[in-house]
Amino acid sequence: MNTATAPGLDRPATTPEAQALAEGIRTWIECESPSNDPAAVHRMAQIVVTKAKSAGLKVELSEIGPTQLPLIHATNRADGDTRPGLLLLAHIDTVHPHGTLQTNPCRIEDDKLYGPGCFDMKGGTFLALTALGEFSKPGSTPMPVDFLLVPDEEVGSHASREHIEAFAKRAVYTLVPEPARPNGGRCVTGRKGTGMLKLVVTGKPSHAGMAHEKGRSAIREMAHQILALEAMTDYSRGITVSVGTISGGTVTNTVPSHCEVMVDFRIPDEATGQEVLARMQALKPVGPDVTLNIEVELNRPAMVKSPAADKLLETLKPFASDAGFVLEEAPVSGGGSDANFTAAIGCPSIDGLGAEGDGAHTLREHIFVSTLPRRLQFWRNTLANLTA
Repeated sequence: MNTATAPGLDRPATTPEAQALAEGIRTWIECESPSNDPAAVHRMAQIVVTKAKSAGLKVELSEIGPTQLPLIHATNRADGDTRPGLLLLAHIDTVHPHGTLQTNPCRIEDDKLYGPGCFDMKGGTFLALTALGEFSKPGSTPMPVDFLLVPDEEVGSHASREHIEAFAKRAVYTLVPEPARPNGGRCVTGRKGTGMLKLVVTGKPSHAGMAHEKGRSAIREMAHQILALEAMTDYSRGITVSVGTISGGTVTNTVPSHCEVMVDFRIPDEATGQEVLARMQALKPVGPDVTLNIEVELNRPAMVKSPAADKLLETLKPFASDAGFVLEEAPVSGGGSDANFTAAIGCPSIDGLGAEGDGAHTLREHIFVSTLPRRLQFWRNTLANLTA
């Protein structure tokens, strides 16, 4: 009997299976793994590798990037099997600094499992890996499955990107257990592209009292530039520009000769991204005798919804229904993920297939314990039935 309900709106009762899954996820949460601490991310990687190997999966752990971060590849492929297959893609790093467990301890309250990284994205990753472990024998899934777990998604996936794209080029589909969207647990078929700008203004210092007219204030100039940057936001076109950090000056009685900002921008597609890049690169000083140094990049291409992704979503819907929930797509997300890379190279990709919850990147981050079994069953159904 199909008892599918709208996810997140009508949650089932908590079962022993749900409690057991929550305890497994707790082990992952309690290993804090902030992106900027390679040793911590390595500790998290070892927990993942142990789980994958104990399930019978073949596992390769390599080190990438200048800080030698751990990249994990787990697979149920037979030796020599080079067929295109299914790529599962996740990250093991979190945005939360060490010590977050002290202010946001791992605990269960009112069906909510709290803790840093539980929702984004240790819960969903644990479920997907648990399911794949049940299909560890080569040939137990219609397609071979590669599970790539990267260490630096929260800081841009700079070291991981080439590996992600290489796996995606050999895949039929990519599925990503990033958090399901809050208030309904919907999946993601479109994401904005993300970019970053570093702008440095150099002026001329002088005494703020005795020689104010001789100075050229970098902060004054930056104020003009900030207004110009923020004015690039156009909600009707899906463009947002946000000056996130600013620093400058030395002491209050010196006209400041230095100021810099870091700017986040989001775009709906490649053409718009190139337009925004060009506008940022064309910034000019407003005042005299000041210089601008502009470093800008489009870090993640937009994940533009495609007919192939639409078709893949329709294929996945019955797997969710048989697991007890309705799989629907969310509006285009402003947040980026590694699915941006896989979709941009033409691999049909569905994101947001992870745990149900809310509060990503905050101290109220949580997942719903009672919904864990149905999300696990979705992964079982998908792995057992998805074909090329």
